[in-house]
Amino acid sequence: MKRQVTNMLQLAVVAMLLLLACGSVKQPGDASIDVPRIDAPVDGPPQFTSCMGLTATCGFGANESCCRAEPVPGGTFYRGYDMATDNYNDMGYPATVSSFVLDTYEVTVGRFRAFVNAGLGTAISPPAGGAGAHSKLANSGWDSAWNTSLVADTGALTFAVNCGSSSQTWTDAPGPNENKPMNCVSWYEAMAFCIWDGGYLPTEAEWNYAASGGSEQRAYPWSNPADSLIISCSHANYLTSDPSVEWCVSSETSGATNRVGSESATGDGRWHHSDLAGNVDEWTLDYYASAYPMPCNDCANLTPSSARMRRGGSFTFIAPFQRAAFRFSNIPAGRFVSIGLRCARAS
Repeated sequence: MKRQVTNMLQLAVVAMLLLLACGSVKQPGDASIDVPRIDAPVDGPPQFTSCMGLTATCGFGANESCCRAEPVPGGTFYRGYDMATDNYNDMGYPATVSSFVLDTYEVTVGRFRAFVNAGLGTAISPPAGGAGAHSKLANSGWDSAWNTSLVADTGALTFAVNCGSSSQTWTDAPGPNENKPMNCVSWYEAMAFCIWDGGYLPTEAEWNYAASGGSEQRAYPWSNPADSLIISCSHANYLTSDPSVEWCVSSETSGATNRVGSESATGDGRWHHSDLAGNVDEWTLDYYASAYPMPCNDCANLTPSSARMRRGGSFTFIAPFQRAAFRFSNIPAGRFVSIGLRCARAS
């Protein structure tokens, strides 16, 4: 009998170790569903080209792969709606999103440098026509007509991402900004980067779904309960109402953006994504339209207009604009210190 109890205890320990290894033990803020996390090792796999040979310096402890990614289980939710219902109470835009994978962190300077060093993202080395298409959306890949919207060559690209502000993150030589979010990139360069890195720009619906915690309809990505409007510098890097603090710059940096994932895990979304609010906005696939496209089953607005959608607030915006339901847009050729990118991937 004693041996039987001992064996049962040993099996229980082994089972717990397996759960920990798979990452399926509940994490803080993961309210109701467990999904395994995906680690992209420093030397692979090929779909994470941007992190090959790149030191793991991202995340709260500055020791995770900057190419970490998190599965997002599909479901149905309401775009532009949250449980706080003070400003976002319109349930008129339901959407169904299939499972996908979303990068844990915003694309860093180090990852983008690998792209630049490969000589890509320019008019002389554009993506192939149709590349980066969403598997559920016809004609969503690279349009060769966009080649003329890319800068001429690598020299022109490195000049362009020096967008003339002390808050730009690019440096011509590697330095302390390698694990900060890349900014001053156009929509076209963001699209080209994600294609090269084995992914695609997420649709606005996918991005909104991940930030809202799916059907939980969170006010902020970290809101738990979902209607909580609590926000602080432990959640996100944003423009505070305290003039002595201004934006939430961590003690390890001197610029307006922080190292990706440097806020505590209390700021992560339901599926462990960091900086879904604050730090930099993120380009999405969709063209701008005043209303969400309907009906929406893995949808995106692919009807050309003068602007593209971006989501996520930034260090330049106050708390209300960090809400998961808030929408922004900009001209796709624009370069702003407040806009970066994050890639999605097929599940």
